[in-house]
Amino acid sequence: MALSGLQIYKLLPGSSANPTIKAHANCKECGFPTCLAFAMKLAQKQAELSQCPYVEEEAKGQLEASAAPPIRLITLSADGRKLEVGNETVLFRHEKTFFHQPGLFIRVKDNQPDLAEVAQAVGQYKVEYVGMDLAPDGIAVEAAGGDFAAAVEMVKANCVLPLILLSEDPATAEAGLKAAQGVRPLLWTATPDNWQVMANLAKQYNASLAVRVNDGDVNALAALAEQVKEAGVEDVVLDPGLRDYGHSLTGFTQLRRLALKQNERRVGYPLIAFAGDDPLLAGQHIAKYAGFIILDHFSPATLYPLLVLRANLFTDPQKPIQVQPGLYEINHPGPADPLMVTTNFSITYFSVANEVESSGLPGWLLVADAEGMSVLTAWAAGKFDAERIAKSVKNGEFVEKLAHKRLIIPGHVAVLLGELEEELPGWEINVGPREAVDLPNYLRTMWG
Repeated sequence: MALSGLQIYKLLPGSSANPTIKAHANCKECGFPTCLAFAMKLAQKQAELSQCPYVEEEAKGQLEASAAPPIRLITLSADGRKLEVGNETVLFRHEKTFFHQPGLFIRVKDNQPDLAEVAQAVGQYKVEYVGMDLAPDGIAVEAAGGDFAAAVEMVKANCVLPLILLSEDPATAEAGLKAAQGVRPLLWTATPDNWQVMANLAKQYNASLAVRVNDGDVNALAALAEQVKEAGVEDVVLDPGLRDYGHSLTGFTQLRRLALKQNERRVGYPLIAFAGDDPLLAGQHIAKYAGFIILDHFSPATLYPLLVLRANLFTDPQKPIQVQPGLYEINHPGPADPLMVTTNFSITYFSVANEVESSGLPGWLLVADAEGMSVLTAWAAGKFDAERIAKSVKNGEFVEKLAHKRLIIPGHVAVLLGELEEELPGWEINVGPREAVDLPNYLRTMWG
C-alpha cells in the first residue's frame, strides 16, 4: 500500500534516530530544502528515492515497495525488437505524461493460406510522421484448427516483431511456445478453468500471461491474477472479456482507477483489448487504457490513423515534438538556390519541407532553435526573434556554400524585417508567405 508523505518522512534522515544518518537531515542534496518536502514529493511520485543517498537499507526496502509503479511493466521481445507496456502513473496525460504506448498487433490464424504474406507485410510496414517512424508492434497468432506450431514458426521466419499466442488449450499453447523459442511472447489466455497449467507453461517458457474472465467481473479478474502470481508468474496481463464500446470503456477505466487511485496491486497490470475490424473501438482503447490492442486484419488505411493517434497521445504534453536545429538540404540545392528559415517545431518543419520537396524545387532550409515552438508561438515567447535568427545564420558554416546573401523569413514574422536587416548587414531579407502551402508558388515567382 502507498505511504503518505508523513509516513515516508519518518523513514528519511530528517526523523532518523541513527546519529550517523540524522547528521544528513535536510542536507538539500536531493534538490529539496527539507526532508519533509522531499517526502511529500515522493508521495506524489514527483521525485525518485535515488535522489537521497542517505536512506537506511531497511527504510529503503519499505520505500521501494511503496514506490513500485502502480501498473507493472511488461516486456515482449523478438530478435532485438522490444515492446514495453505499463508503468503508467496517471489517468490523464496532462497530469504528467503517458510513458509506454500500447502495442498494436495484427491477428493471423494458423489455418489461413496467406499467413506468410501477411506476416511479411506487417513486418515491413512503416510510415514517417513528423520525423518519427510509425509501425505496428507485432502479430497475434490464433489457434484456429491448423498447425499452430508451424504457423508460429512461419510468422517468425517472415516477421521479426513480438508475438502474442492466442490459445486456451494448454497442449496447443505449449506447441506454440516451443516454436516461439528465442522470442518472449504474451500467452493468451488463462481462465478460471485452465489457469494452473497455463501459469506453469508461462513460467516454464518465460512468457507473459494474460488472464481472462468473460463478464468483466473485476473481483474475479483480480482473484485470478493473484492466483497466477502466487503460482510464480509475475508478468500478468488482464483481459476483462469486454468487447463493446460502453462496457469496455467503463471496465478499462475502472481497472485503471483502481490501480492508480486505490493502489489495488491485484489489478496493477496492463490490459489487453480486441478491437476486431473497428478502428473507432481501437482508437478508444488507445486512449482508454489498453496496453495491447489486437486488430483482426492488416489494413494500412486503418492502421495509419491509429498510429498517428497513438503518437500524439503518447508524447509529453509539456514538451513539443521537435527536430534538430541546423541546415537541411531539399532536392539537392546548389549555391544559387533559396535559403529559408523556420523553427524546429516538428510539424512546422515538416510542413515547410514537404511542400518544397513535393514541388521539386531545390532549397536550403535553416532550422533555428526555438525550443520546439511554432513560428508565431516562438515569436510571441521571444524564442524566434531577429537576434536568434541572425545568430543561426552567422554561426552556420553553410554560408560558404551560398553564392548569395538572401534570406526568406516566414510571413507570420514580417515584423522582424527591419531588425533582421540591422542584425545581418549586407543581407537581403525577403518576407515569404504566411502558409507553407503557398511557398512553392512564392519561390517560382519571387526567386530568380
